[in-house]
Amino acid sequence: MTAALDVDLANVLTRARHKIHLVGVAGSGMSGLAALLLELGHEVSGSDKVSTQETDRLQRLGLHFHGQHRSEDARGADLIIFSSAVKIDNPVLAGARDAGKPMLRRAEALAAIMRGKRGILIVGMHGKTTTSAMAAHVLREGGLHPSHYVGAEIPILGTNAHWDPRGEYFVAEGDESDGTLRYFHPEHALILNIEEEHLDFYADLAAIEEVFAQLIEQSSGAVFYNADDENTTRLCRSCPRAVSYGFSNNADYRGADIELRDFTSVFCVYHHGQQLGEAVLNVSGRHNVHNAIGVIAVATELGISFEKIAASLGKFSHARRRFEVKYSSERFLLVDDYAHHPTEIRATLKTAKSTGRKRVLTMFQPHRYSRTKALRREFGRAFDDADRVVVTDVYAASEAAIPGISGQTIADEIVAHGHGGVSYQPHLEWVHRDVGNMLDPGDLVLSLGAGNIHEQLSILAADLVIAEKLKEIVGEDGDVRLYEPLSKHTTLRVGGPAQFWVEPRNENAFAELIRFSRQENLALFVIGRGSNLLVRDGGIRGVVVHPCGGDFDKIDINGTEITAGVGAKLKEIAYAGKSAGIGGLEWMEGIPGAVGGGLRMNAGAMGAQTFENVVRVRYLDTEGNSHTKNRDELDVRYRNFPLLEKNFAVSATFRGHAASRDEIERRLEESQEKRRTSQPIAKSAGCIFKNTGSTPAGKLVDELGLKNACVGKARVSEVHGNFIVNDGGATAADMLQLIDQIKSAARAKRGIELETEVQVVGETA
Repeated sequence: MTAALDVDLANVLTRARHKIHLVGVAGSGMSGLAALLLELGHEVSGSDKVSTQETDRLQRLGLHFHGQHRSEDARGADLIIFSSAVKIDNPVLAGARDAGKPMLRRAEALAAIMRGKRGILIVGMHGKTTTSAMAAHVLREGGLHPSHYVGAEIPILGTNAHWDPRGEYFVAEGDESDGTLRYFHPEHALILNIEEEHLDFYADLAAIEEVFAQLIEQSSGAVFYNADDENTTRLCRSCPRAVSYGFSNNADYRGADIELRDFTSVFCVYHHGQQLGEAVLNVSGRHNVHNAIGVIAVATELGISFEKIAASLGKFSHARRRFEVKYSSERFLLVDDYAHHPTEIRATLKTAKSTGRKRVLTMFQPHRYSRTKALRREFGRAFDDADRVVVTDVYAASEAAIPGISGQTIADEIVAHGHGGVSYQPHLEWVHRDVGNMLDPGDLVLSLGAGNIHEQLSILAADLVIAEKLKEIVGEDGDVRLYEPLSKHTTLRVGGPAQFWVEPRNENAFAELIRFSRQENLALFVIGRGSNLLVRDGGIRGVVVHPCGGDFDKIDINGTEITAGVGAKLKEIAYAGKSAGIGGLEWMEGIPGAVGGGLRMNAGAMGAQTFENVVRVRYLDTEGNSHTKNRDELDVRYRNFPLLEKNFAVSATFRGHAASRDEIERRLEESQEKRRTSQPIAKSAGCIFKNTGSTPAGKLVDELGLKNACVGKARVSEVHGNFIVNDGGATAADMLQLIDQIKSAARAKRGIELETEVQVVGETA
């Protein structure tokens, strides 16, 4: 494009009024351009496959939005503007070509609009958005009424783009990713950094520098450059209009005496060795201070006093997704950042580390396969300031996958660099679970990436709000954990996570949990030792209460009665009876569960059942109110106690009889011997099926020839046919498939409908 044609185009876009259609209008860059065109008085339409909050806002300002790309929707347009992300075969572009309509790339249109004012272009591989927003804010506070264009939501500016007819300056973020910097002829350029990036477009660093060199040549005023960046300095220092900035002693504008605080940065600024004063930047990070010095240089050269500049920096706030705090409490801090290049990641992690939190837990989503492949080694060295890193798969953007390149590539490189706290999670939707379950009080969680990883942090933040309230209920003695794997808490050792795992230590806390869950419309499930329980791989949504410790583990003896909390093990009651000379409870030695589970399932062994010994039960109803009922008031069935289908046991009193120590010891040994000889040692949930009227379930499975049958790592025990064991690494899906096979065989060969005794709960993965 010639300079004359560029000026003509500037007149078309800033002085005349036209019908203009934008292809890909929902993108952050295109939506900003739409805002400018609307403010300039054009009739603007746009198409995209998605709508956003920004497109909704633009429609209120006059945008005619179309939810798909159709050539007929742009038929009346005088000009078509398209994003670089739009493919050449897009129906709107194809229709425009056939009709001979003029078409412009986004950068061409922006460069032309900038020619209508005195342009200030902010460029570089990293920090453009924050620096552009900062520059526009400082110039606005300095009374210059700048127009602006920034590639993100900017709360402090109100919108990501704005045309102000009162001012003569236009501050814009330039995009170097596709070579379109060559379209710009700004008055001033602020160059932040130059390094290898966007190697899907550029052949090498030399090709990148060629584009920047052309921009420098086309800038008519000052070129402000980073004196601490070798590549930038090499290109700019010979320019007669160059102004340097940074931390270097040779910089024209120099920052020094930097103090990084939690969310602010304090520093002094010198111009040619003379102190201008101290500034407090309302964002943290050494890299942000560095960029602020560049803005100070620009604003000072435009005649704004340092006092006004410093005052405006004290009020500046980040753009969206630039170290954006998503949740903050005394215990936890969650921050989202757009960083997706190794240099950006290192800088952001240093900022996170400087907050002084206990640990920095990082969830990272690589952006583009080409970048992942080209910079894999640099990524491996970028996470030194992260205590734990969870890497998910690559956000492809518009790229096709590259064989052998995935999030695992980055995880492997980080491990090879010597980091000991790295894991790879290929399922993006599970990343918040992995990180959330690592949380300890004092941690900072950071999401990094230019894709949609921030959605995982938002889910974690929402759940953390609930978790903090649950923690208030159970107090310091209780425990609350997010996304706790239920495989840790079931004897079968399978099961997905509990959304909220809560351990109250007393009845009052338990009652308050019931009331809170009801108020918040959260499902509530109670788990004891997890025997006789099969949790599906998707886990349990809502609050999973594990009453343990404190009052729930207490065992009190009064004559021949033993009162125990629901967290006490049945085996412990048997041995408490032995110590007190109370017999009749020895059968409990063979039950792996706790009192709560024994009550709920009316568990049994050695021909005895739980409620044969129960005298009374104390429980909480669905509103958290406590009740006590005697045995004769209770409806009890085989392997079922209906009262606890909706209510929650707190304790139970068991009655035995006086017996000699030798007799009790003998009965306990009989129980132990029966368990050793008839039950597998491997991980299991106890009996899987209820006994049928005609044949015990274990004998039936044996007769069907299914002992040792397996699905994955789930196997029918060769010791007892009614036990399915986990040979290590079995999933709930494996277990359920094997259960279905056994049921089908019993139905087909014997006409028997087997019912599961094990309780199956939770969601599929």
